[in-house]
Amino acid sequence: MVVTDAVLLKGRDPVAACRRAVAGGGGATMIQVRLKGAPARDVLALTRTLVGALAVPVIVNDRVDVALAAGAAGAHLGQEDPPLDRLRPHVPPGFLLGLSVGTPSEAARAWAWPADYWSAGPCFATANKPDAGTPLGVEGFGRLARLAPPGVPVIGIGGITPANAAGIVGAGAAGVAVLGAVWDASDPAAAARALRAAIA
Repeated sequence: MVVTDAVLLKGRDPVAACRRAVAGGGGATMIQVRLKGAPARDVLALTRTLVGALAVPVIVNDRVDVALAAGAAGAHLGQEDPPLDRLRPHVPPGFLLGLSVGTPSEAARAWAWPADYWSAGPCFATANKPDAGTPLGVEGFGRLARLAPPGVPVIGIGGITPANAAGIVGAGAAGVAVLGAVWDASDPAAAARALRAAIA
């Protein structure tokens, strides 16, 4: 999963950038639209365009309403967002609801919620989310991933690179979510392919 970030995109067209990240079927298999602080109309417009432009699922960070209005595949929520058990009855079948989980106490709180996946992290130090918390490391990620309900896949996020992604997958990750590893690269398409190869 490649997560959009206006700062890291550095003025590049996000649609063209996301196209490169998924290029050729060997890169990203999902895009998450995250535009912190942007008006809902801007998030809606970008999401609608990406849904029409990409062959992979597009989900929206935090905003279930925007995701539904844009025809997105789902939404990714944090612990402070409305609980998934309250949201699930109001979204159509097949609409993905992902959840950020960073500590064992958050895992316990969310265990009964009907999440389609957990995103656990930060796995490693990251400058892209100042409030991300203490890095889990490979072993810490593995311990947290084992707290997920049966059948709920867990993806790693935070400081993931082609060099460390395989370790996170080995600790139980079904996949990874990245920002800097793709957007800081001179060639986002090559970076996404390298990550995909690293976790294969």
